[in-house]
Amino acid sequence: MRATQSLPFKSFWSRSLDELSRLTNIGLAGRPGFAVVKSENIRGATGPREIHNFQTPESVADCKLLSDADVGGSSTAHLDWVPPPNATPTVTAGDGSDRKPYTPIPGSYARFHGTISLELPTDRREISRTGYAGFRTLDRPPTIFGRGLWDIDPYAYLAIRVKTDARSYFVNVRTESVVPLDLHQHRLFVKKPGQWETVLIKWNDFVRTNHGKVIEPQTGMLRQKVLSIGFSTTDRKPGPYELCVERLWATNDFDEAGVVETDVPGAQLKNKHGEKVKVTWGALEQE
Repeated sequence: MRATQSLPFKSFWSRSLDELSRLTNIGLAGRPGFAVVKSENIRGATGPREIHNFQTPESVADCKLLSDADVGGSSTAHLDWVPPPNATPTVTAGDGSDRKPYTPIPGSYARFHGTISLELPTDRREISRTGYAGFRTLDRPPTIFGRGLWDIDPYAYLAIRVKTDARSYFVNVRTESVVPLDLHQHRLFVKKPGQWETVLIKWNDFVRTNHGKVIEPQTGMLRQKVLSIGFSTTDRKPGPYELCVERLWATNDFDEAGVVETDVPGAQLKNKHGEKVKVTWGALEQE
């Protein structure tokens, strides 16, 4: 396994070409000077869109770790790349950037782990709460088309291939916002802790929060301007934690997760109407 390192994204022109290819495939609706090739905005996306996967060692370097250690706490956070047994990462030809990309290895994943501590820093009396850790994808770098953003508006669900311990976690989505510290959050509900499974979450069911508190009145997520997606611990129980993530993608295929409807107690979040919620694996619904 490999620890997170600081590495750059692929080159500006390579990113721009990738974005041009994507926009050409889905249609450049709403962009001045471009003709519509395919009207995805009308018909909806015809296939899933990859957001982030952990099939190469460099994939964990495109993430940022967060914990109460940033304010003097004692919790720890690590993000390691874990390949399949006997797999050897292979460096491929460069793309003009400082990074030499690796050949993707299916079955590899990121292991987010560490220890939660509720110990308060002795030299910072203004800190009254610790016991948290998380990670998120880095903000996407710019292209010739402007700031790098995820436009997931054509899709209904966020899909996550994940394996968790028995702890509780949030999925956190950051978008361009008037209030930079706003997060759109949803509990990560799994059916079988300790086993790999695919979880679907409706984009419309994320709840806008700030510093862990639900913001009223609620506003819809800016789905055309997603900056990053991440995970965080929620239960503040001292001791070790472990969350493994293989990939994240946007999809309209409800059957990808093998969905099973169930009630889950202690959801901790309410919808924008202030009503308690129940879960259809990955999708919130009113009780």
